[in-house]
Amino acid sequence: MSLTPEQPPYHSNRFSIKSPLICRDMTDKLLQLIPKTASTIVVVFIGTDRSSGDSLGPLTGTLLKEKRPMNLHIYGTLEKPVHSKNLESTLLTIQTTYDNPFIIGVDACLGRTSSIGSIVIGEGPIKPGAALNKDLPETGHIHIAGIVNTGGMMEFLVLQSTRLHLVLQMARKLSETLKRVDRHLVKQNEKTLSLK
Repeated sequence: MSLTPEQPPYHSNRFSIKSPLICRDMTDKLLQLIPKTASTIVVVFIGTDRSSGDSLGPLTGTLLKEKRPMNLHIYGTLEKPVHSKNLESTLLTIQTTYDNPFIIGVDACLGRTSSIGSIVIGEGPIKPGAALNKDLPETGHIHIAGIVNTGGMMEFLVLQSTRLHLVLQMARKLSETLKRVDRHLVKQNEKTLSLK
């Protein structure tokens, strides 16, 4: 559970899941942020299935894995979640497995009541555990944060009482968006190979 995106150092764009064009708009934003020179893209979905509010990451990772992306490497699913106890070792594994990986950090977060149901995308890392005062490694060159509930007090209880329906809606939008990004990367790679 990350720091609310309303607070610095976030410089981000916000997308409402109520928008019929959210997947297109988020895809466009991610393609702007991912460098064309990035040869290896890793998406780290942070969270746990033991809390409805904190399950956005592993739920999205699972839905995306079922879509079988070709150019996105997935860490964090319902089967193998990435959470506070294994985040540091997971990031070390990624750095030793891939040469100069470009990392996208995905996590749920708490925010203002008016922001619930928004997905925030921007430059810079996600700050896992910040909403619960946990000191965890910052993750990603860019971040995706889904605002699942209201922050400010009793965050642990708020996470436990978050509606899974909302989290599932957000996970579906995010997995579809990332699959679109993957399809674009496949076409881009094919074009590059055809020019050689």
